[in-house]
Amino acid sequence: MARLLSLQKTHNQKPRSRKPGIFGLICGIIAGMTPTVAVAEAPGICQSRLEPAIAQIINRPELRRSRWGILVETLDSGSNPTLYQKESDRYFIPASNAKLLTSAAALHHLGSNFRIRTSVYGKDSTPGNLEHLRIVGRGDPSITASQLEAIAEQLHNQGIEQIGQIIADDSYFRGLPFNPNWEWEDVQAGYGAPVNSLIYNQNAIELKVWPQNQGDPLRVTWADPREGMRWRIENNAITVASSQPEFLEVGRDFATPVIRLSGQLRAGSEPEDIYVATPHPGNFFLRHFREALAKVGITAGRGLVTHEATPSSAQRELATIESPPLSELVMQVNQKSNNLYAEVLLRSLGTNPGNKAKKALPEETIAAGLQVLEAALSEIGVDSDSYELVDGSGLSRQNLVSPEALVQTLRAFAYSPNSEIYRNSLPVGGVSGTLRWRFRDTPGEGKVRAKTGTLTGVSALSGYVPNSEYDTLIFSIMVNQSDRRARQLRQAIDEIVLLLTQMRRC
Repeated sequence: MARLLSLQKTHNQKPRSRKPGIFGLICGIIAGMTPTVAVAEAPGICQSRLEPAIAQIINRPELRRSRWGILVETLDSGSNPTLYQKESDRYFIPASNAKLLTSAAALHHLGSNFRIRTSVYGKDSTPGNLEHLRIVGRGDPSITASQLEAIAEQLHNQGIEQIGQIIADDSYFRGLPFNPNWEWEDVQAGYGAPVNSLIYNQNAIELKVWPQNQGDPLRVTWADPREGMRWRIENNAITVASSQPEFLEVGRDFATPVIRLSGQLRAGSEPEDIYVATPHPGNFFLRHFREALAKVGITAGRGLVTHEATPSSAQRELATIESPPLSELVMQVNQKSNNLYAEVLLRSLGTNPGNKAKKALPEETIAAGLQVLEAALSEIGVDSDSYELVDGSGLSRQNLVSPEALVQTLRAFAYSPNSEIYRNSLPVGGVSGTLRWRFRDTPGEGKVRAKTGTLTGVSALSGYVPNSEYDTLIFSIMVNQSDRRARQLRQAIDEIVLLLTQMRRC
């Protein structure tokens, strides 16, 4: 039986303002008293007051069992750039803060113009006919129906009407399509989809669930109705009154094509999207490629997914598509915290070693990517002993990263030729990405640029804070081993960041 994946419905709910609010709390902390109401402007805070102000936040009784790692530095790397540190050289589980390392290594090693190419090779047998067609994937995570249709149109424009056999070459990334360090419940969900060489729709099956009348089961629809013919849904989710909480749990059976749904949505509320990882991504891609061919009138015979690479030198490239440039892919990685895109970048490092790795690379693509990542980060000044990664997305709890490693990375990229691309890839407080609903109506709105990270008991935020007197502050804040809800941890982290916006030279 599949383990159920809990999906708390929060992203459609706008946070309600509460008095005194985070900004009001900060004002009270700076003033050294219990806050009651927010004030229009917070006073400045000297460096000497920063440590006790942070201590007042992280030493609250409800957070006493949580472990904190914090490093705050000025971007100016003068004689002593450190303004505050707490266990900054120790290891923490970073969650999605690991994406800061992956995206930095990819930009440094591959370059902002790097694109991922998908090629189609073939050899004419008779006019209009191909005996064999081979589509070779190299891990483009952006492929949807429109890209497959573009390939089909290229073939159609060459007069191809019939294909004897389609070979889907899924061999470019070597090794398992999922990371063995991920938890079983993660690999069922769309956010933990397998990572292979031929990716379609981010290797996820999309459903939508709709509330009905109170007491009725939720209605389930498919983004692609043809997928509904391949799966059976065990639906135990119901519609509840508007006063009841909302939550959904979805699990995928590993042995049979069964999706199990439970939970509840309020009557009259918005529908909820659900994404389930496809168990056979190569076949998933091939099936949709055949549909794209049929749409332009090309008939195709048998299909085969292979994990054995075959030289294409004897065949000509008939069609090709390319991903957006890396400068856009890292936006998905950091702004949207997209795990699949991050894992593709890690594997792309492993298949494009260049001169960054000083020793022979492992055969397995994940291991090779991690080796190139370490070499690339070392080149920009990140201490290789300050982190230990097992994936590129941060989904694994076996990742270990220090606040020091993240600040070193952020500092290096502040002076990199790709600094603007890297900084712009980070969510902006109150404006974009995973920070869209944080820092609203505070001095951090529109200013804080930082990468979030969340797992159960783990919350992290690392990035840049503009400051009128220090120019820019770099920070990394990580909380581990906590029994508190993510919302509570985020509020405490945000209070610390807002202190940084008020720092003054005294």
